Amino acid sequence: MARTTNSPVSYLLRDPKAKKPTPIICAVRFNNQRINIGTGFNVLPAHWGKNEGRVKNVVAATDKDQINRYLDNTQKAIGTIIADLKADLLELTKENVKARIDAYLNPIVEVAPTVPSEPALFTFIADFIEASPTRVNIETGKHVERRTIQKYQTVLKVLREFAATYSRRVDFDTIDLDFYDSFTGYLTSTKGFATNNVGKYLQTLKVFLNDASARGISVKQDYRSRKFKVVKEDADNIYLSESELLRIHDLDLTKQERLERVRDLFLVGCYTGLRFSDLTNLRPEYIKNGLIRIEQQKTSDKVVIPCHSVVTAILSKYHGTLPRSISNQKMNDYLKEVCQLAGINTVESKAQTKGGKRVTKSFEKWEMVSTHTARRSFATNMYLLGIPAMTIMQITGHRTEKAFMHYIKLDREQHAKVMARHWENQMKGNPFTVLV
Repeated sequence: MARTTNSPVSYLLRDPKAKKPTPIICAVRFNNQRINIGTGFNVLPAHWGKNEGRVKNVVAATDKDQINRYLDNTQKAIGTIIADLKADLLELTKENVKARIDAYLNPIVEVAPTVPSEPALFTFIADFIEASPTRVNIETGKHVERRTIQKYQTVLKVLREFAATYSRRVDFDTIDLDFYDSFTGYLTSTKGFATNNVGKYLQTLKVFLNDASARGISVKQDYRSRKFKVVKEDADNIYLSESELLRIHDLDLTKQERLERVRDLFLVGCYTGLRFSDLTNLRPEYIKNGLIRIEQQKTSDKVVIPCHSVVTAILSKYHGTLPRSISNQKMNDYLKEVCQLAGINTVESKAQTKGGKRVTKSFEKWEMVSTHTARRSFATNMYLLGIPAMTIMQITGHRTEKAFMHYIKLDREQHAKVMARHWENQMKGNPFTVLV
């Protein structure tokens, strides 16, 4: 049946007498004008219905449905284009009609700008971080801690920031001594980090590179060079003396329960040397016959600690357990309040290299107290009592005497007094001992 629409579009064959498939032409008529547009389809003249302007419904024309559907849709679309042009009161010329039809048949596809692929180093680190919650430390047998994962994420973030400013692409094959100089300079000058903080970034970067190298990834080996060193400086940390701890102990905080609990928990740390993370995990079953037996969370080292009379009294006060713990940040804030109330206000200076400059600031001592001051106070006070370093190390878990001696905070005069006390005790035991 012939199609009797008033459409301006009709279809015809380029060569109706051809013996092989010939192109189907779209004829568009308007205002006594005509333009021909190719459809992109070919058909055998024997399969073409001249009156209908469509492919016949014959078995041999296997693609008839696809072609006819296209012809139907295009006819409707062009009819709409002509109607819209008339409605807009635009002059129907071959040029503007063809332009509109071409825009319909060949739309411009906006291609999103190509985003440069991220360097393999950053992709590796991101995957390393993602797998960290399920990774087990082969030395401790424990999962990676949340704070360690946060450190990984921070280092990756800063590496990306640095890469945006660096003249070369940051990747496995460019982590060389030039990178080291530029990266440490960026951390020091641009970020304004202190020396020890810069060292932590470099140490964490080496963790990533070591893991990549162990997995067979080709990594430039400059990072193993002595010149690619993890920078570090001695920090001016404080400890609290026995007399200062006594002043804290003797504070009446019965009307300030939050400060009383923090004070008591801190004192347990000062007389056990336990880290804050271990204090919060100390349970009654770990304490027996005046000894605390606990596996340190950070290192998995097992330590045995005798209960000092202060610790015993606090455990008794809380019925064999310890005060309820709070976050490390709140503990630090409350500790400063406690120490200020106890008059721990001698002026202390703290020097550190920050932003490449040596900066010294003065503080009242209570301002510098934190949960870690407890562990440092324990180690230093025990050493001042004349207890051998190796004995204290069995409790603190330090593995080398060098690390331990860096940890305790004594000035030259105090070291001299420790030596004099050892000599005095030696002479008392054997007055005829000759010191060579």
